[in-house]
Amino acid sequence: MGKFIGTVGSFFRRVGYLARACAWAVALGLIETLRSERGRRLLALGAVAALGVGVAYTHPVRTIAPGEVGVRTNRITGGMTDVGDGWAIVIPGLHELRRYSTRDQVYRPVASAHAGGDAPYQSVEGLSIGVDVAVRYAIDPKNVKWVASRLPEDLGAQLVEPTVDGILHRTFASHTVREIFSSQRAAIQTQVERDLRDALAGDGVRVEAVFLGNVDLPEQYKSGLESLLGEELAGEKMRYTLELKTQQVKQSELEAEADKVRRQKSAEALGLEEIIAAQSKAEAMKHVLPFKEKEIEQRRLEAEANKVSRIKQAEGEADARRLEAGAEADARRKLADSDAYRMEVTGKASSAQLARESELIRANPLLIQKTMADKLSDKIQVIIASPSSSGFVAGNLIGGLPSRAGSPGKSADRDHAAEGREAAASPEYGDGE
Repeated sequence: MGKFIGTVGSFFRRVGYLARACAWAVALGLIETLRSERGRRLLALGAVAALGVGVAYTHPVRTIAPGEVGVRTNRITGGMTDVGDGWAIVIPGLHELRRYSTRDQVYRPVASAHAGGDAPYQSVEGLSIGVDVAVRYAIDPKNVKWVASRLPEDLGAQLVEPTVDGILHRTFASHTVREIFSSQRAAIQTQVERDLRDALAGDGVRVEAVFLGNVDLPEQYKSGLESLLGEELAGEKMRYTLELKTQQVKQSELEAEADKVRRQKSAEALGLEEIIAAQSKAEAMKHVLPFKEKEIEQRRLEAEANKVSRIKQAEGEADARRLEAGAEADARRKLADSDAYRMEVTGKASSAQLARESELIRANPLLIQKTMADKLSDKIQVIIASPSSSGFVAGNLIGGLPSRAGSPGKSADRDHAAEGREAAASPEYGDGE
């Protein structure tokens, strides 16, 4: 040990001798250089080159990219100035420039994403769980000066990440695995987001959103939790089924009650309609009955008028029939009188005619033959008859005249005249033959 210390001390002494020798050499070189004109020029040129190298090394012109905010601090006065995007002048040794991104940044606690990770979360039961958490945040541009003056330069690693990890561990430690895994996930996310906003708002950091992703559980607990969740889901399903059945029963009861009320309302409406109809009919009958009475009176009067008309018509018909009967009797009587008068006149005319014809025949006996020939001239062209003893040309055709007692004078002439009339009136010698 003593040997090692001695060796180190000897090394440092040799380094000290070398440093003093270099310093004396530089001083002697500067003295020799300043004594000559050429040396002074070379020294000035070296100084300018050293200044250029220093300016290039210190970068006095800095660039602020879009989406960033720069804070320039004066080391002498301590004042701060906001610098927007673009170029910014930073004097070496006088100014100090810090850049802060105003874009949204996302922090994911990778070490706590799995139950077997380096820093898993602990539940209220003491189980290690992993939760995939994403926190989106950004620096408030209005508070950049305050952030630059009081907070560390790397806000994400030195401020945001510890704050997020602490709040997440604290929040998950106050909930059960079941709440984190299923039932209270949205409430836990809202609580974490609210706590982070409250914790980082005073440091000039805006928390935009918090997202809880996959929850990694231990394998044994995961299988047990899945079976438990399956049983609970079955129980929930049964509960919802029973509630649905209860709602269906209530719905049936309500429908029956509604149907009952609807029927009652329908019956009441129907009865009301009937009452209104009856009242309307009664009101109408008040107006209709006078018209009916007038109509009945009118029909009675019409019946009376019809009766009187029929009686008058029957009386008129009876009078007309009596008049017709009297007229007919008078007409028949006058017709009988006219017939009797006609027969009397005709008989008298016939008797007078017969008397004239008898006188004519008696005066001209051949007139009978001429008359018969005239009658037969249209039907018979030739008549062959033997002469009669009586001198009548048709005596043999119609048979001999019977002999009569008495004088052949006027009686014979009358017989010939009667035979002539009978022959003329006989249908065998008429116009129809």
